[in-house]
Amino acid sequence: MMGNAASPAPTSDRPAAGSDKPPIAPIGGPVWIAWREGTLTRAEELAALCSWVTAKNSRKGGWVRAKNSRKNDEARKNDEILASAIGLHLEAARQAARAEKLEPQRWYRNRFFRNGPLIERAMSNLDAAEAHLLNLAPADYIYGQMPCLLRHVRCHLPPTDPARQEFERIAQRLGIKDPDHPLVQNPKGPTLAEKEQTVEDERGKIVTTVRAASSAALREHIRLRSFRNVVVVTSLAMALLAIGVAITGLLRPTLIPLCFAPQEAGKTTVVCPTAESLPFVPTGEPEQKGVPTNDIDFVVELTAKPLDLTVVELVGLTAAAIATAAAIRRIKGSSERYGLPVALAALKLPTGAITAFLGLLLMRGQFVPGLTALDTSAQILAWALVFGYAQQLFTRLVDQQGQTVLDNVRGADQPQSSPTP
Repeated sequence: MMGNAASPAPTSDRPAAGSDKPPIAPIGGPVWIAWREGTLTRAEELAALCSWVTAKNSRKGGWVRAKNSRKNDEARKNDEILASAIGLHLEAARQAARAEKLEPQRWYRNRFFRNGPLIERAMSNLDAAEAHLLNLAPADYIYGQMPCLLRHVRCHLPPTDPARQEFERIAQRLGIKDPDHPLVQNPKGPTLAEKEQTVEDERGKIVTTVRAASSAALREHIRLRSFRNVVVVTSLAMALLAIGVAITGLLRPTLIPLCFAPQEAGKTTVVCPTAESLPFVPTGEPEQKGVPTNDIDFVVELTAKPLDLTVVELVGLTAAAIATAAAIRRIKGSSERYGLPVALAALKLPTGAITAFLGLLLMRGQFVPGLTALDTSAQILAWALVFGYAQQLFTRLVDQQGQTVLDNVRGADQPQSSPTP
């Protein structure tokens, strides 16, 4: 699954976070997976913001927090600690985007089953770097980011979450509210300096709430990927089962014959998916002039063909493909990188092949009253088509669950429902 992406310039050429030296190293890449490109871009953006913030604090001679009244040199030292931590987190995210080799290396993990851990490494380190940046940034920067932070918190934390409720109270004190519930204009409201002081006083609550929202977003993506993996594994298992049934029919066509024996005027005809026998009189029945007498099992053995099961499954797969095409109109677009709609569509194909086979098997076993003896091969294939399309009855529930999982990942492209008062 993984490929060797082009490596960026050596990390030694990249300026340290907080340095006044302008960045000269390239962003890195290009890489061949979309989320890696986004990770490299976001990492470079956060590195630039970190350098800008630390340079701004340095020009001020170090900033002093109102509550602790620390000295400038102590504040500068703490800034350097945060800037160094941001640099480490961003470098870890870049390593995930470049899919660097494991330490220690594992031959069975260097290329396979790494995409999920790499995404989690990139996302979690970018979230940690953003949290450190909020601890490092001046109050005026955080105040400017409050509308975006408020939306982020509302996207990923439920309305009953105490941290979200406290964050909304802080935002309301700053004059930030959603457009459905505008604030009453108050000419005697807090000044800009007072708002920045509020941000400084509530910095800890702001950072921890944003970090909690980012952790909730990561857990949503983990649940989405886990569900996608279950669907993919199920699709592969169903495909292997369908292939096994087809191979069984090729090797031993009489082991599971999908043949029927309709009777008319005392004569019997064996009808299989790809062949039909001549009329005959079953052994033990009254003989008829000009009609041969034969054992029905012997006639089934002669009529059943190796391609019977394969043809039935192909017809069922075709019907499932039609059902998949019809279901596209109900698929909602998503910017998530896991391709869950594609996995759900792929599940329908082998399921259609299996349901066509099992449906005819139930009919042959007289499980469906009134449909125990199909008259022609065309009727058998027509019922295979019906049973193949009927897989929609089973996979529809999986589709609904998949859409629910997608809706829970409430990104920018997902409509948000208003919370109940």
